[in-house]
Amino acid sequence: MDKTTRSSIERATQKARVLLGEDYSSQLEGTFDILRNGNVAAAGGAHLSEREKHQREKVVAAIEHKRSNGSTPVEAITDYVRDAAFTTLNRFVALKMLEARGLVQECITKGEQSSGYREYCGLAPGLALIADAAGYRLYVECLFDEFSTEIKSLFDRRDAASVLWPKRQTFDTLLEILNAQELSSVWGDDETIGWVYQFFNSGEERKKMRDESQAPRNSRELAVRNQFFTPRYVVQFLTDNTLGRLWLEMYGDKTRLGTTCEYLVRTEEKSEHRKIKDPRDIRIIDPACGSGHFLLYSFDLLLAIYEEAWEKAESAPISEATGHTLRADYPAVEELRRAAPKLIVEHNLYGVDIDPRCAQIAAMALWLRAQRAWKDLGVAASARPRIQRTHIVVAEPMPGDAKLVDEFAARLDPPLLRDLFKKMVRESRLAGELGVLLRMENAIAAELRGAREQFIKQQQPSGFLPGMAPIPQQGALDLSGIDDDKFFNEAEARIVDALHAFVETATGTAGVRRRLFVGDAAQGIALIDLVRTKFDVVLMNPPFGACSLGSKKEFDASYPRTKNDIYAAFVERGIELLHAHGMLGAITSRTGFFLSSFQKWREEILLKEAPPIVFADLGYGVLDSAMVEVAAYCLEKGREVAA
Repeated sequence: MDKTTRSSIERATQKARVLLGEDYSSQLEGTFDILRNGNVAAAGGAHLSEREKHQREKVVAAIEHKRSNGSTPVEAITDYVRDAAFTTLNRFVALKMLEARGLVQECITKGEQSSGYREYCGLAPGLALIADAAGYRLYVECLFDEFSTEIKSLFDRRDAASVLWPKRQTFDTLLEILNAQELSSVWGDDETIGWVYQFFNSGEERKKMRDESQAPRNSRELAVRNQFFTPRYVVQFLTDNTLGRLWLEMYGDKTRLGTTCEYLVRTEEKSEHRKIKDPRDIRIIDPACGSGHFLLYSFDLLLAIYEEAWEKAESAPISEATGHTLRADYPAVEELRRAAPKLIVEHNLYGVDIDPRCAQIAAMALWLRAQRAWKDLGVAASARPRIQRTHIVVAEPMPGDAKLVDEFAARLDPPLLRDLFKKMVRESRLAGELGVLLRMENAIAAELRGAREQFIKQQQPSGFLPGMAPIPQQGALDLSGIDDDKFFNEAEARIVDALHAFVETATGTAGVRRRLFVGDAAQGIALIDLVRTKFDVVLMNPPFGACSLGSKKEFDASYPRTKNDIYAAFVERGIELLHAHGMLGAITSRTGFFLSSFQKWREEILLKEAPPIVFADLGYGVLDSAMVEVAAYCLEKGREVAA
């Protein structure tokens, strides 16, 4: 995408942000008595309808939820308006991209004259007669509901950020912005929604943050300061020399990937030395995923990898995921091709970011990429498998509402689950500041061992002859032959089931508060689960500079060798997340390779733990507007350094 096109997207995004932000702030003040200065009336005015009273309850609950996590009243309201504006814009951008791919009938390109809406009105003619385009809104919201079955993080209308809807004039102007001729060519490009994400926060806002504080003051500032698009050629270079090399080292000259990966650097060393894996067991993570560019290109390579693995039936390993070979599960290559997009999203690709908006963007981008793969195969939309989940996780603290933590924990049985859940909450308090850098798994592992030992002791009563002990009651945790991983997985499943039940047993404001609580808790558990996982490939463009002020003490204590710059700590942590001989690809500042302050990073981490395989010194002008000289490099964990 050239600079002129990117500039058009930036102008449109900024116009839309200002437009929606002003509208939503006005609605909060004029309708719901929620003021920009942080004042929230105890109750809405008598002018509110019953529907508006319910909407106000949801908005107030969302604002109070942000306050329970440490925001000031003004910050909480400002952040809510920003969330609502961003969600609205993303949804309409997504619909434009869905239109361009033929995944939805024309719905917003011509507004109320769009063919999809006209057909919809043909089934219910009265819709077009409702005032203020309410019938059209109903139609669009029905589309949101339809797509929320697969892209819940973006289209779920139960989200508190979905309460507000643009006023008629705002709505019409938003459609004019998105339907402008200068943007007509961008909607078919998978990267467009990522650029919208980056441009939503302006350069002026970043500059203001840096002028006011040298170090990021909170997680949002850390995210905004480091939103720099990774160029496609850098993504390819790093992915080709990690994921591509991994596959090459499994199959040597028997794979076509050596020629497919145009940036793969071939070496004189013998390449075929790695144990062959079923592709469903290969895990790739971007621990600072942004809008998912590394994951999207990894998707492309994995399509080729799956097909090659199917062809090589004579050397096919058994998958840890299914207990069968790939060809045993998919006897015909056509079956494998239809299944591969879903398999890649659900088995292979993982992403984490501290910005919740990234979950919307990255999940949407992966889903769109899967749809394109099916379209290329000629698979009709109605015949495509449903993607049940993505592994895109928002790194954020588990619930900050102490009362709800205690209320929920009291429902967990056996009691050890209560202790485990509270431990999770305590250990994740800085997750929104540090993301995967927070080594939660160590404390959780200690808690698991203690809980498991205690539980086993309780379940083995003395005084009974072998085989005569009481049979555990139905619903008890099954600990037969169990280890820490199995115990955690079962305990995790029990807590998640309890969370779902917890959110369904309340209505009104209490229901909204519980839904927000459960959302935070589910993301927190997913993050803990993720950092306990080992990966084959880590790919990243991590943040650089200082960590946030609120996390500095924890960060300095956890990363004494790399505390001088957060990108160095990301490399250290990325190596920890790898399997033995796993590979890491990163683009970072080049300072770590020559400044004396990075000596321990070079000598104790790179050379001893994961020496470089390839290195490219790229200099200035690579990361769009970032004034930093960068290097792109790939490391292999446990690789011996030649003398």
